[in-house]
Amino acid sequence: MTPEHLDVLIVGAGLSGVGAAIRLTRHMPDASFALIEARDTLGGTWDLFRYPGVRSDSDMFTLGFRDRPWADARMLAPGGAILDYVRESAKEFGVVEHIRYGLRVTRAEWSTADALWTVTAERTGTGAARGADGTDDADGGGEAVRFTCGFLYVCSGYYRYDEGYTPDLPGIGAFAGDLVHPQHWPAELGLGGREVVVIGSGATAVTLVPALAERGAHVTMLQRSPTYIAAVPAVDRTVERVLGRWSGGAPRRVAMAVIRWRSILSGIVIYQASRRVPGLVKRVLRRRALRALPPGFDIDRHLAPVYNPWDERLCATPDGDFFAAIRTGAAEIVTDGIAEITPAGVRLTSGRELPADVLVTATGFQLMLFGGIAFSVDGADVDLSRATAYKGMMVSGLPNFAFAMGYTNASWTLKIDLVNDHIVRLLRRMRRRGYRVVVPRETASAFPARPLLPLKSGYIARSAHLLPKQGSRTPWRLHQNYLRDTVLLRARAVESEGLEFRR
Repeated sequence: MTPEHLDVLIVGAGLSGVGAAIRLTRHMPDASFALIEARDTLGGTWDLFRYPGVRSDSDMFTLGFRDRPWADARMLAPGGAILDYVRESAKEFGVVEHIRYGLRVTRAEWSTADALWTVTAERTGTGAARGADGTDDADGGGEAVRFTCGFLYVCSGYYRYDEGYTPDLPGIGAFAGDLVHPQHWPAELGLGGREVVVIGSGATAVTLVPALAERGAHVTMLQRSPTYIAAVPAVDRTVERVLGRWSGGAPRRVAMAVIRWRSILSGIVIYQASRRVPGLVKRVLRRRALRALPPGFDIDRHLAPVYNPWDERLCATPDGDFFAAIRTGAAEIVTDGIAEITPAGVRLTSGRELPADVLVTATGFQLMLFGGIAFSVDGADVDLSRATAYKGMMVSGLPNFAFAMGYTNASWTLKIDLVNDHIVRLLRRMRRRGYRVVVPRETASAFPARPLLPLKSGYIARSAHLLPKQGSRTPWRLHQNYLRDTVLLRARAVESEGLEFRR
């Protein structure tokens, strides 16, 4: 069959992909586009994760779309509320009818002669893949489907959806209880009165511990090393007053815009303080944690990391629910190594035995940028690890291509909104000037190369060698700074250093 042709093909129908589609419908309504989604529903992360207590770890006033602000006083919203928000946004802007479900992109091939991408996807068998005629095709997986497009935009996130990361734990095959990874939480799992050991100390573990305790389990968070944890308000009282006073109109829009900027600026201040005066931030976090924890708690062992704040992502706990679970005795922290998983629990390197009916491996995910797509340009395969990211959204040597990568030190969507703005400006500029091709070419400021992502988290360290690099100066440098990126992506000219245009 002749491949379906589109002006823009978006890969992924999660928060990023839906946001990109909304921006296209608003600012390029005559452009043809589609979203390809491997699963049978939209929502991405917020549909995939179903573990108890799943929620955002960024405030919703910046995680929400700029085109459709979050209208709720909850700062760290539960996953179900975020999923509803993404679905309602997609419906409101007419994005839903552009989604092709049950298709996983495997390969993208660029032809300079045709100035087109040919994108190959295979049916996953998880849902119907609607065609251009609006009909559904519910055939099983394996069959190849092809598209052509003038511009390819990958919004697939940065981790594998089908499999989380579990380290090689000795004896794990002998465990006689329920072994669970949060990425694939069984809906029927009972928790009341059971001993649960959560292995890990990141954002997922910090979310799980109080949620499991609320469901009647006794929870032990087993960590190899501590993480910084900060209590934040679950509800923003200012937003609550704004929503109660104005049901809509200009006053409410202005007030919510001010609140959004307040959140942006406070996040920048906290991050910069962590980088410039880490000792002060450490003392503040320690003092606040001590006030929330029971007397005699060994904070130096369990909540005093050896690294500085924001060397790894700072974990948030709404209204201090994590600390409350420890204070009531429903949960505890154990800082130790694992000697062996036994049929009845975990034997630690100290010799202590932790009994467990349920073992949760909250040990992170596997990083996979660009959804694992194999790229080629004019028949030559592309090694992405040898390429350089341009403005944190394009890749040297890949024509008519962009990717969605949010911030690691702030809300994901803040950066995505800027990238979407820039892509629309780029495409409209190309139309006006008659350009058919745009490709980043490395300049002197792309060297010396450095790792793309700045955090020292395990999932990044395990896969950093597979990712494109970043350069030393703009436009090849990722600043992780919303104010600087606003100038770079929204204010400065599209035609700038490092971009080659061809008609």
